[in-house]
This record gives sequence, C-alpha cells and structure tokens, in this order.
Amino acid sequence: MSTEAARGIVDSAGFGLPRPGTGTTLGRFAALTRLCSDDISTGRLVEAHADADAILGEIVGGGVRPGEFWGVWAAQPPGTGVDARSVADGFELVGVKEWCSGAGACTHALVTAATADGNRLFAVDLRHPGVSTDFSSWHAAGMRATDTGTVTFDSVPATAVGRVGAYLARPGFWHGGMGVAACWFGGARRVARPLYRAVSRSDDPLLRMHAGAVDAQLATGWAAIEAAARHIDADPTAPSQREAFALRWSIEQIATAVIDRVGRALGPGPLVADPDHAQAVADLTVYIRQSHADADLAVLGSLVDENIPGPLADSSEEDS
Repeated sequence: MSTEAARGIVDSAGFGLPRPGTGTTLGRFAALTRLCSDDISTGRLVEAHADADAILGEIVGGGVRPGEFWGVWAAQPPGTGVDARSVADGFELVGVKEWCSGAGACTHALVTAATADGNRLFAVDLRHPGVSTDFSSWHAAGMRATDTGTVTFDSVPATAVGRVGAYLARPGFWHGGMGVAACWFGGARRVARPLYRAVSRSDDPLLRMHAGAVDAQLATGWAAIEAAARHIDADPTAPSQREAFALRWSIEQIATAVIDRVGRALGPGPLVADPDHAQAVADLTVYIRQSHADADLAVLGSLVDENIPGPLADSSEEDS
C-alpha cells in the first residue's frame, strides 16, 4: 500500500516540498520527518520524488510535472550496470539497474548510466515497453512496500540531464543526502512511539530511564537536522560533504540506539503483537543500511581538518 499512499500524496492538490537552499530547507526536512514518522516506506518514496524534482531544478531548471511519480535510481552495485548509447535523436539505455525503489509504480525515473565519457544522469519515461522489472530478489520484510526491484532497460529512450558528472558535482547532492537522514530520523520517531505511549501511563523507573535516553537522543538528532538546514540556507553553494556525512552517521547511530532501547524497554511484546511497530522496526533496520556504514566514516575522516566542530575561536580566545 505504500506506493499507492505515496502516489496519493504527490498527486494531492498543492503538494510540493521546498527545494533545498531556498530559505525553507527546514520545512523540507520537517515534512520528510513527518512522512516517515507516519509510515517509513511511504516517506521514502515521497522523498525520492521530491529529490528528483530538486535535481531537475538544480541541473536543468526543470522539475516534475503533475501526474508524474518519479524515482531516483543511482545505485551502482558490482555485477550489473546500465549503458547509455548515443543514437540519432539522443540516447538509449541498455542494461540492468538494481535497488530501484518504486519500480512497479513510478512513471519516470532519474537513472545513472555509463557513457563513453563517464557516468551521466538520464531522465526516463518508464512506460516504454523496453522497461521490465523483477521483484524476486527482495526477500526482506523491511521496506517491502517500497516496491523495490531490479529494472532491465532494452533500448529505452532517455534524455540526458546535465553534463557528465553533473549529478555528483552539484551542491545539492549532499543536501539530498541530508534529506535522507531526516527520513531516517522520522523512522526513529515512528519506532519510539510505543515507548512514549507506555511511559505516559507507567511509573516504572526502568521504563522511564529508557524513555529518557530515547528522548535525549531524538532531541539531539533534531537539533542536528535544524542546524544543517540553517547552514544550507545560509550558503546553498558552500561545501557540505563533511556535514552531510557527519549528520547521516549521527542519525544512523540514533536510529540504531532507538531500535535497541525500545526493544530492551518493552521486550518482545510490541514486535510480535503490534504489526505496525514490527513493520516500522523492520523498515528502519533496512533503510539505514542505505548508509555505507564504516566506509562513510572513513570518508568523513578524510575530510577532517584542524577545524574542530564547535564555535570558531574569536579574537579574545586567541589572545588569551
């Protein structure tokens, strides 16, 4: 049902998330958080559609149109891939793309593909008969409702979006990564819901201890998301890779800790008796693995310089 719910949201009158760096980035992140607080899979699909709109706006000055439902398919696992062949009137895509969320529901997608000059981003109308989808490889209960599958392209017409490397080189690439962190944060709030309900009607000190820890973790996560949104709006073209990696790692740790705390606080009951909670835990567990875990930490470490996070030294500090 998540694909239907997501399609209903993006098709609703007046829908449209603010694009990052337009002065209302926090509104965008808050909307993504709320969507995933309600249903993680639905929020993830809406985030992809909104990300496609932001990408098109940043690279070519365009955007998604009413009635369309977009995915962003940029994963490049080893063993499969998509090639873009130059033809008389543009490009055709040939090959296999894995990890395509919304594969059975999206009308369009932004797809990364290899060209003779390097990787490039393409816009594709998925209603072409050369597009086929296989869902047989998805065995997890988590994120099953995102309709994620493997898509095969057989001479499918495609429109190039920007130049070679434009998808990764733009400032908004990292803004989009922080938007995913806002979704993870919303998922953590969804998982925490039974604990908040339980502690509101209990005087068990151990339960309160777990609830206090979760509340502090969530408050810390939201403060980090708010700060990231302010920084993006203050200077939309400033380098933000370091902040994106730091935010994503921090929210991933919070999400993992919330799953653990809620389970330890409430035991197996909600996991076996509350289908919505069980689904939320399964969804969030899979979703945060979109992070590259320790590999991302290694990249973050390579970006670290002598500027330690926190207030910059002012003249009085330097003179003391």
